[in-house]
Amino acid sequence: MAYLGKSVEKDMFFGAKPKLFIYAKELRKNPTEAENRLWIELKKYRKRGLTFRRQHPIDIFIADFYCHTLKLVIEVDGEIHDNEINVEYDIGRSAELEKFNITVLRVKNFEIFTEFNNVIRKINQLIFDKSPSLLGEGDLGGEVK
Repeated sequence: MAYLGKSVEKDMFFGAKPKLFIYAKELRKNPTEAENRLWIELKKYRKRGLTFRRQHPIDIFIADFYCHTLKLVIEVDGEIHDNEINVEYDIGRSAELEKFNITVLRVKNFEIFTEFNNVIRKINQLIFDKSPSLLGEGDLGGEVK
């Protein structure tokens, strides 16, 4: 098995080039407010054995959040993603990631600020659908304290 850097498995990155890792590292230094809020919540999933990574290189893309165990990408979309060109790009990008059997969940910034419990509920439902043993039925509520 091939390893990159600190014993991280290469197959988690689906052939991402070294330059992308440098760019991802820079992006991690300047998260948006919405990304920060979601990141605080996603770190809690480690207790269940699910590690989400921020600004994770995959092939030619950088995913906002990625859980390799579930092959789940969560993208946090700001207003720039609302214009027609970016909507088409995002659809194509999601399709490319799905070729690696990765599920992509897109969440709007405003959802994180106004409907956070619904965002968490969607994430929990995806986790439950992919691996029911990781979440119990009671964990699907998405109540954030």
